[in-house]
Amino acid sequence: MPHDPFLSLLAHAAEVLEAEFGSLPRFEPQPGASAEAMAQVLEETAHRLGDNYPYFHPLYAGQMLKPPHPVARAAYALAMKINPNNHALDGGRASSAMEVEAVREIAAMFGWKEYLGHLTSSGTFANLEALWMAGQIAEGPGTKSLGTRGRKRIVGSEQAHYTHRRISAVLKLEYTSVAADGRGRMSLDALEDELRRGDVGTVVATLGTTALGAVDPLEEILALAGRYGARVHVDAAYGGYFGLIEESLEEPARRAYAAIGRADSIVIDPHKHGLQPYGCGCVLFKDPAVGRFYKHDSPYTYFTSKQLHLGEISLECSRAGAAAVALWATQRLLPLTKDGAFAEGLRRGRRAALELDRRLREDERFVGLGSCVSRSPNARDWGHPPELDIVVWALHAADFWKASEEARKVFDACARRGLHLALVQLPGSWFGALNRAQDEAGTLTCLRSVLMKPEHEAWIGEIWQRLSAACGEVVSE
Repeated sequence: MPHDPFLSLLAHAAEVLEAEFGSLPRFEPQPGASAEAMAQVLEETAHRLGDNYPYFHPLYAGQMLKPPHPVARAAYALAMKINPNNHALDGGRASSAMEVEAVREIAAMFGWKEYLGHLTSSGTFANLEALWMAGQIAEGPGTKSLGTRGRKRIVGSEQAHYTHRRISAVLKLEYTSVAADGRGRMSLDALEDELRRGDVGTVVATLGTTALGAVDPLEEILALAGRYGARVHVDAAYGGYFGLIEESLEEPARRAYAAIGRADSIVIDPHKHGLQPYGCGCVLFKDPAVGRFYKHDSPYTYFTSKQLHLGEISLECSRAGAAAVALWATQRLLPLTKDGAFAEGLRRGRRAALELDRRLREDERFVGLGSCVSRSPNARDWGHPPELDIVVWALHAADFWKASEEARKVFDACARRGLHLALVQLPGSWFGALNRAQDEAGTLTCLRSVLMKPEHEAWIGEIWQRLSAACGEVVSE
């Protein structure tokens, strides 16, 4: 493993924090165990943690796992000395102020100066809060008496994250999946078919789908939603930060990011591309007046401060203030600017994805999204390039069964070589299927690589060498 500056950074900062409370009378903490016993337990813990994939390493190129920045880890650990609770100012005075500042910087990425927003414990909860708000706004006086049947529907792409359907069920809101095109983006024709029914309250547009990193055509979605009186919520949990490097994206994605500021609400996950530990999500509402839906009159809350508490504009109560401290420190070190080091890290991951895609295109053993699995080996119709930093490809084979089987074998062969990819199930129609009878489920098992670490750019050669060797092993069987 490379040198980790985390401990040295933390040691000095801990001394500074200790001095901040130097006026207090000294006391000896009572941990209830000896230092030797604690050291023994931590050593055992370290060994147990070794039973994991090496998520931090560039050879881990499977799921959406990006290591937290050393500054984020150190700031988080530093804050745990105090263990602030950002439910209220009394529970985390400094960390609450840091959250407000950090969220303001995120909102500024989308061009918002007036908004209502805060951090959450996850992107799932951030999306839950956004859809809860959608239900509150859509449920006017004429619908309350009608029960759940009178409530406005939520619609999202079939490639949207599965939790939108689950969240809608929790909120007793009807959710409808809209068909996606061959690139995993919401079909505008299918969306308009739903909007014509007149009962859609909110359209969920995804900027960076989990499977492909696909970017829904947000500009057109906003136009359609506006025509039919629906709100638009943007789930940019994965792809939100790519607005900082929109010049590096293809034209359709650039137009989507240019339009994001016109949405009604946005979710972004700093614990994905934002270099943060789990869990750190963020929800933003364009209209600050939605704060009225959070009002409560609980007698058991904090009253020593007259300022607005973050707990008064969020569904969650107790939240780790350490998450806000870590985010604030990271953005202090790496500002969210188009010309800064943070944005350059995104560009490096994007370049890595494009380079892997280029190598796959030039190798007849592989087939890209939008091409045909059973095409002639001499055909070079590769298909569609990645929109962000996620690359998906299939194995060239006689049929879907063989292609899926070989993808699983290559996945295992790569793992034996220390290269960790992911598998994803995609509609067969995206890879030249003529009908659903071509395989039992109408899907194809593909290989998937998320190249979100800046270091991936320098490691593409090594990644390719191991992938190629694994594929050679499978083909020679």
